[in-house]
Amino acid sequence: MKREITRTGDGSYTIFLPEWNEHYHSKHGAVQEALHVFLKTGLEHYLVKNKPGKIAILEIGFGTGLNALLTLLEAENEKLRVDYTGVEAYPVEARELELLDYSAAVGGGKASILFEKLHSCAWEKREEISPFFRLQKEKKFFKEISEESAFDLIYFDAFGPRVQPELWSEEVFVNMYKCLRNNGVLVTYSAKGSVRRAMQAAGFAVERLPGPPGKREMLRATKA
Repeated sequence: MKREITRTGDGSYTIFLPEWNEHYHSKHGAVQEALHVFLKTGLEHYLVKNKPGKIAILEIGFGTGLNALLTLLEAENEKLRVDYTGVEAYPVEARELELLDYSAAVGGGKASILFEKLHSCAWEKREEISPFFRLQKEKKFFKEISEESAFDLIYFDAFGPRVQPELWSEEVFVNMYKCLRNNGVLVTYSAKGSVRRAMQAAGFAVERLPGPPGKREMLRATKA
């Protein structure tokens, strides 16, 4: 499928799929969307509520590695130990990553080194990116995820339900529920009614929350 690099509203870049008319991130701002949905409403919320010394995160749709980079930088700043698992069936190419230049979008310097380490480390193997961040990238489909009670937080960043509704089904969220430990949290940019109902049917307590710039709402789901 053809992929194009496009600039978003906050000056950072994303990948656009013309065939689907779908972006990897919000066209209003890739970095600001990731910070709002996954870091502020997901990671920050979980840390304030639970005050853990370490956290296990699963990302559904590792993609460009933007969410992982921002989480890594936060782990370094907060001296928080993070075990991060990113699942991706179709990894982004090295040339595309170079053009996206996310390290520059978040301040350059050390971010550039860390971003390169995120993408150069081996797949299917847990690697230490920094003393506070370990990463395991898994090349597989989401339906192949089989862990149970293994994660505290899920970044659900799959392509939207408009183009891949099968990734937003009750069956998928039942699996996500199984993956989480008690009081675990799942966050996503989507606020579609069918997605919320699928989460609730899977057993989650679901909140509608203010979305990032350009989007009115998003969803956060908690495993009771």
